[in-house]
Amino acid sequence: MNLKKLLVLGIGNILLKDEGIGVRAVQELAKREWPEGVDFLDGGTFTQDLFYLFEQYRHILVLDCIKGGKSPGTIYKLHQKDLLYNEKQSISLHDIDLLDSLKMVELLGKSPELTVLGVEPSQLEWHLGLSPELENVLPTFLEVVTKEIQKILSDGINKTDV
Repeated sequence: MNLKKLLVLGIGNILLKDEGIGVRAVQELAKREWPEGVDFLDGGTFTQDLFYLFEQYRHILVLDCIKGGKSPGTIYKLHQKDLLYNEKQSISLHDIDLLDSLKMVELLGKSPELTVLGVEPSQLEWHLGLSPELENVLPTFLEVVTKEIQKILSDGINKTDV
């Protein structure tokens, strides 16, 4: 089975203001041209029903809002080990679903690499749209994500399909 290179998964609830930053980012990025093997998915509030997608990819890049205790707009980069072993990291329900999904895929004999890029929220309340702080940081976040996608793709050039 030939594995696809990368799934960029935006997760979050767009009805809860800054909680929707991952979905908003993936929607913007999907409008651009990308090399073959890069797929974009609006995962919404992400349920484990999507785990079957994970086995098709070498790398999963998750875009989400992350409450890490820093000032709103702070951009975080976490690797799978950070989610699994970092007790100080505030794990969201999305992260729990992600980790469970990765475990299910591992039971099927697959092990995609996971990276999470997230933004510290300012406001999590019922409202469609981002807070002014996150609206201002969105272009920077998109740039960070674009660079990460390019890095993942360049790292994967020498890897062969399984």
